[in-house]
Amino acid sequence: MPLPITSIYAALTALIFLTLSIRVIIYRRANIISLGDSGDKNLLKRMRAQANCAEYAPLALILLMLSELAGAPSLALHVLGILLVAGRALHAIGFASTPQKIILRQLGMAMNIAMITFAALGLLGHALF
Repeated sequence: MPLPITSIYAALTALIFLTLSIRVIIYRRANIISLGDSGDKNLLKRMRAQANCAEYAPLALILLMLSELAGAPSLALHVLGILLVAGRALHAIGFASTPQKIILRQLGMAMNIAMITFAALGLLGHALF
């Protein structure tokens, strides 16, 4: 069964993750750091931005996919997808800024937590009722 809405947001989230990964790779090569962070706070910041995306995005995408499979309305799916992608982008921009833009990080995380919460509650409600 095709999942066109989940596919859009999975692809956009993957592009954000790839961008964060490339930032780590470029910094490592430029500073000849092959393993760990060598105490380099700028590298650690880039690594954490990438890792944070890797920690939250998979669960969010699974919930989005399950919501689409469960027959959630397209509008609801797009709202969830926008919360995910916009939240990941804002978090990454806030994290990558020097100095960090804490408000963007916080807003991004709030959007991602809201997305996960709404999707989880929607799925739970659909399954139980």
